[in-house]
Amino acid sequence: MNPYNPIIALLVFFGVVLVLFLIFKPKNGLFFKYQKVRKENEKTAIEDILKLLYHDANISKSTIFNELDFSQNLLLESIETMMDSGLIKKEKELFSLTKDGHEYALRIIRAHRLWEKYLSEKTGFHKEEWHKRAELKEHELSGEEVDDLSTLLGNPRYDPHGDPIPTKAGKIHEKKGILLSDLPVFNFGKIIHIEDEPIAVYKQILEKNIHLDSQVYMKETSKNRLVFESEGEQFILSPIVANNITVISLDKADVVEKDTMRLSNLESNQKAIIIGISKECRGENRRRLLDLGFVKGATVSIDLLNPLGDPKAFLIKGTAIALRKDQAVKILITKR
Repeated sequence: MNPYNPIIALLVFFGVVLVLFLIFKPKNGLFFKYQKVRKENEKTAIEDILKLLYHDANISKSTIFNELDFSQNLLLESIETMMDSGLIKKEKELFSLTKDGHEYALRIIRAHRLWEKYLSEKTGFHKEEWHKRAELKEHELSGEEVDDLSTLLGNPRYDPHGDPIPTKAGKIHEKKGILLSDLPVFNFGKIIHIEDEPIAVYKQILEKNIHLDSQVYMKETSKNRLVFESEGEQFILSPIVANNITVISLDKADVVEKDTMRLSNLESNQKAIIIGISKECRGENRRRLLDLGFVKGATVSIDLLNPLGDPKAFLIKGTAIALRKDQAVKILITKR
């Protein structure tokens, strides 16, 4: 009996052809998709290495392995590619950026910080998500898209954390300040930067409602804690957390918020004048508060207390407006 069956052989042949077609189909085949993903992963790894070296020059291979979440094989290939293309150099087992590498790193940082600015101004994402989402998007945007994004945002100079945004030409407007922990006791300062990494420390700052551009008055410093006032509230931080906050010193003549407090701290028997809305309140949320009448010079008082504490109803321009605490803390007032 002849085991050869031409029909089965033909079916096997067409099956093999189909599999090969699915694998090697131009653009959409599995092989080309794998190549595309691998290329994208290498691009992401290269750009993350560039950012790492921008913030921390002269680092070892082991530091790169420890800091970045890629396989060692991919990182080794990326480092080799970067060496060959002149983006990085190596001296005494330490890597650093070349001029071309520095320029490339600034382009990635520009994309990241512009995207964070976009997320803060144009979306409802919580600030804890801005960094993570920008980390992904920074690798996807073309140079033209980054420029369009900058134009859409009005070519901002700083991101929502106070970090300077590099210009298209690679210029960067650095702010010079000191750590909050270095602000002398009985001195005034203004918060110009809040670092968002590590995320565990950043969350502690967010939970305490410490805001960028707020003025502070240092009351106490020690090895264990810092005590300062800002916008009518007292804050206590550990030095580790305080080191994520940068301030500039203010002369007494420059202090404009000495009697400023937050609307959230207004008591039921008090009236106040609105000074303005904190710069921490951005985009649609800011516009909504302004549309509701929370504008500079308006008189405000508590109309109704919620037995559960939140929200409260505030009387402004003859209208009762209910606000949550996370909204009221961003409205600055002075008591009448």
